[in-house]
Amino acid sequence: MNASATETEPKRRSLDIGAFLRRTGLFWILLALCIVAGFLSPNFFKWPNLVNVSRQVALYGIVALSTTMVILTKGIDLSVGSIVGVVAVTCAGMLADGWNVPVVVASGLSIGAAMGAVNGLGITLGRVPPFIMTLGMMVVGRGLTLMISNGTPVNLGAGDGGSFSWLGSGRMLGLPVPVWIFAILALLLGFVLTRTVFGRSIYAVGSNEEAARLAGIPVQRTIFLVYVVNGVFAALTSLIFVSRLTVGDPTAGTGLELEAITIVVIGGTSLFGGEGGVFGTVVGAAIIAVLANVLNLFGISPFTQQVVKGTIIVLAVLAETLRTRRT
Repeated sequence: MNASATETEPKRRSLDIGAFLRRTGLFWILLALCIVAGFLSPNFFKWPNLVNVSRQVALYGIVALSTTMVILTKGIDLSVGSIVGVVAVTCAGMLADGWNVPVVVASGLSIGAAMGAVNGLGITLGRVPPFIMTLGMMVVGRGLTLMISNGTPVNLGAGDGGSFSWLGSGRMLGLPVPVWIFAILALLLGFVLTRTVFGRSIYAVGSNEEAARLAGIPVQRTIFLVYVVNGVFAALTSLIFVSRLTVGDPTAGTGLELEAITIVVIGGTSLFGGEGGVFGTVVGAAIIAVLANVLNLFGISPFTQQVVKGTIIVLAVLAETLRTRRT
C-alpha cells in the first residue's frame, strides 16, 4: 500500500509540473523573447520603447479580446477591419461638423454594435456560415467607408475636442490611456468568461453546439451577443485610432481582422472552439507586439513581417490540429 503510494507520488508531481508548464508556456515564451530582444537591441528595454510596445499591445489587443469570444464559439469574424473603417470616417466627419464628443463616441459604438448585430442575425437566423457572413460584411463595410469618405481621409479640423484626443493620446500614471482601457476590458472579459453564465455558455456552444442546445443553453442568443460585442470592441478601437491620428482614414482597419486572429491563435484559443481564454490572448498580443517591435528596431521590411506572421498562424493551427488528433 505504502509502496504503491510512493510510486504514484512522483507521477502525480510530474503531471502537475507538466500541466503548470502547459498553462504558463506562453508566458515563458514571451519572457524568453523579451530577454533575446534585450540582448539584440539595447534600445528595447528603454522606457519610451516599452511604452510604444504597450500601446501596440492595446491597439490590437482590444479587438483580439472580443475575437477570442467569437472563436470560442467556433466562429470567425472577418469584418472587424471594415467596422473600424466605417466608424473612423463617420465619427471623424461628425467631429469636423462640430458634434459633441459624447454623442460621437456613442454613435461610433452604436455603429459597431449594429454591424455586429447584422453579422449575428445572418449567422443565427439566416444560417449563413460565419466565414461567408462576415466576409460579405467586410466587403459591404469597406464599400460604405469609401462612399462616406469619397475615398479621401476625413480631417477632424476644428471639431476635434481635447477630451476626444485624450482617448488615444492621453496618459494616466505614465502609461497611454489605451493601455488602461485594454487592461480594464481584459479583466472584465476574463471575469465574464470564467464567472458568469454567459461565459460558460460561450464555452459550451463552442465545445458542442447540439449538446449545449439540449442542455437548455440559448445557443442562438449567445452567438448573436458575441458578434455584437465584437462589433462594439472594433468600434472602440476605431475611436482610439481616430483620436490618436486626428483623421478618419478610409483604409483604417485594413488587415486588423488578421492581426486579431493571429493574436488569438498564438494565445492558445482553439479554432475548433470551446478552448482558450483571455490570459492567452493578452500574452499573444504581447508576443506579437514584441516581435514586431524587434523587427522594426532591426529595420526589417513590413512585407517580411507579414510573412513571419502568416507562418506563425499556420504553425500554430498545425500544432493545434496535431494536438487535437492525439487527444
